[in-house]
Amino acid sequence: MDIEELLTRGVDTIYPSREELEKVLRSGKKLKLYQGFDPTGTQLHLGHMVGFRKLAQWQKLGHHVIFLIGDGTGQAGDPSGKTKSRDKFMTREELRENAKSYVMQASKIVDFEGESPVEILYNGDWLNKLGLVEILNIAGHFSLQQLSERDLFQERIKKGEDVNLREFLYPLLQGYDSVSMEVDLELGGSDQTFNMLMGRKLVKEMLQKDKFIMTTPLLTDSAGVKIGKTEGNVIGLTDQPSDLFGKIMGLSDDVIVKGLEYLTDVPMEEIKDVEQKIGAGENPVQYKKRLAFEIIKQLHSADAAREAEKEFQSTVQNKEMPEKVGEVSVAEHTLVDGDLLVKLELAASKSEAKRLFEQGGVEVDGEKVEPRETTEVTNGMVIKVGKRKFIKIAVDN
Repeated sequence: MDIEELLTRGVDTIYPSREELEKVLRSGKKLKLYQGFDPTGTQLHLGHMVGFRKLAQWQKLGHHVIFLIGDGTGQAGDPSGKTKSRDKFMTREELRENAKSYVMQASKIVDFEGESPVEILYNGDWLNKLGLVEILNIAGHFSLQQLSERDLFQERIKKGEDVNLREFLYPLLQGYDSVSMEVDLELGGSDQTFNMLMGRKLVKEMLQKDKFIMTTPLLTDSAGVKIGKTEGNVIGLTDQPSDLFGKIMGLSDDVIVKGLEYLTDVPMEEIKDVEQKIGAGENPVQYKKRLAFEIIKQLHSADAAREAEKEFQSTVQNKEMPEKVGEVSVAEHTLVDGDLLVKLELAASKSEAKRLFEQGGVEVDGEKVEPRETTEVTNGMVIKVGKRKFIKIAVDN
């Protein structure tokens, strides 16, 4: 990893400019930088991996990297990407509990140990201690017009949707993080640009220094739909290798080139060659397999990636049953229906199970189960859901 690749690969925009940041880096100065994460859930997905990889690149070049847990900002609720106000706001205790999972998952990409470990901080440690006068002083650096001009707020207002004041103040809180930590640079997805620019303004006015901003592109398909969820299922960083491989292979072909650039270490020259070949009409399957392999290699291991590819080849492409099928015990006379699929975690909900039956996505011993068909479990029965999920039944007598 060199400075040129750090500033260009998987980068959307740099403020105030790439040239100014490059000049500082080539002078040999080591920067203090961070990316913040509000742990409003427990599952991280491929979209998060873009930022994690960029943090890891900064770390490898010897910079001071901070992984900031937003247990303070999370209480306000980031409005980024939200078309409506949240129905529920999380407590600091809930956010801190979720944060344990975030750190564990991020550790697959960034190094929290070793000689120059990524530092973990919690912004609730300073935000929750702010007094009235301090909050008023922070707010005094912004105007109503500056905050309300945000696109998503304007869209809500036009639709008659509420703009909760907690969300409205969110950029002030995120901005103060940079002041409190006295950072030189903030990293974040391009959907965080407004929040980060507000922080840049606050740093300049409260600390009389400049703060760089590096935004990473969102991983999307050609229609602009975020990647991280497909077919209603999160492509999670903790997914098993076989599930990861299958879900990545289920992505649209137009994600391949972006995915290789943002999520792998495949050389850019090779990626450009792949882009040309796909553009010329070459079958993209082999390149999508390469994408899946490279991602799984990072999150698990090269051996796990090879095994996942082998299983995909046999179960999906050759339509064979995998060598190892999980076995579960089920009571006698149980019906193969939506309730069973949900119980066995073959479907996330009854509505999804219903859709699977209607679309012919449920098979018993190789035969499709028709909607409303009554089928009881039998000992040794194999239930297949979708292309990759298999369960063997052991009947309790």
